[in-house]
Amino acid sequence: MVWTPLHAKIHRTIRSRHLFECNQRLLIAVSGGQDSLCLIKLFLDLQSKWRWDLGIAHCDHRWRSDSQANAHHVENLAKSWGISFYLETANEPINSEAAARDWRYQALSAIAKANNYQYIVTGHTASDRAETLLYNLIRGTGADGLQALTWQRPLTTDIMLVRPLLEITRTQTEQFCQEFKLPIWEDSTNQNLQYARNRIRQELIPYLRENFNPQVESALAQTAELLQAEVEYLEKAAQQLREKAMEKGIGDEEDSFTLLPLRLNRRVLQKAPLALQRRVMRQVLHQILTDAPSFEHIEKLTALITAPNRSQTDPFPGGAIAQVEGDWIYLK
Repeated sequence: MVWTPLHAKIHRTIRSRHLFECNQRLLIAVSGGQDSLCLIKLFLDLQSKWRWDLGIAHCDHRWRSDSQANAHHVENLAKSWGISFYLETANEPINSEAAARDWRYQALSAIAKANNYQYIVTGHTASDRAETLLYNLIRGTGADGLQALTWQRPLTTDIMLVRPLLEITRTQTEQFCQEFKLPIWEDSTNQNLQYARNRIRQELIPYLRENFNPQVESALAQTAELLQAEVEYLEKAAQQLREKAMEKGIGDEEDSFTLLPLRLNRRVLQKAPLALQRRVMRQVLHQILTDAPSFEHIEKLTALITAPNRSQTDPFPGGAIAQVEGDWIYLK
């Protein structure tokens, strides 16, 4: 086995970030593109050091005429490497990026659960992280959206999604695949400029690289890394503040197990910085709304912290209303 600087880097990343332990079962998501082939090659080479039990999963969205041939290509690779292969094919073509992502994670989770894999590993890179930051920034987002691609996050109570290549750019994965002559399956949809992410990848990033910063992908990925730590800290601080604001006084009756009514102590919240006030309100709205709360939803609830008594909001989606009653904000 040839041990490259990329092997050493990923080996150190896994150890320093505690992404995996020895003897664990890892399900590697392989599309057949350069990032996922780089990922599986690295993990096959590291397998002897970590004694992992590896499997390959492929998801066929059926949105390309060659998707079945793509799936067979990945299956043949798995057979040549002597690795278990799992295929999930969509019942009908999935044409939306968001719908495809949701279906893909559900399919991978089902495969992992059925076959006792503790981790699902994907080949997201620093380039993906930079593109996600730009995509969410353009649409409008806070720090949470800018750091959306994190190193790991739970998909279910028993299965963790891990992205070990977040410090590696797409240029590096391409060079790695060329060095080891890995048979990349070119995805024609990556060239389709009707998708916003492809326009960011094909047009915006190259423009920024040429005119502003040759290392723009790494710079943006580093920004996302910094924001991730800050978001984690703020979320924990907001959770503590929310719990304090929702504490009951002596003699208060216990609420039922329904989500509403909820109440928040305005005096507790008034002492906190605006950033934490907004995060508390977003956490509360996450409990009662089916979809993620918008900036407008959060702002109108936050405004009640200093609003006159008897102030109230118009209904939120689903019909809940927030109202000021003395020191308290009630959601009913």
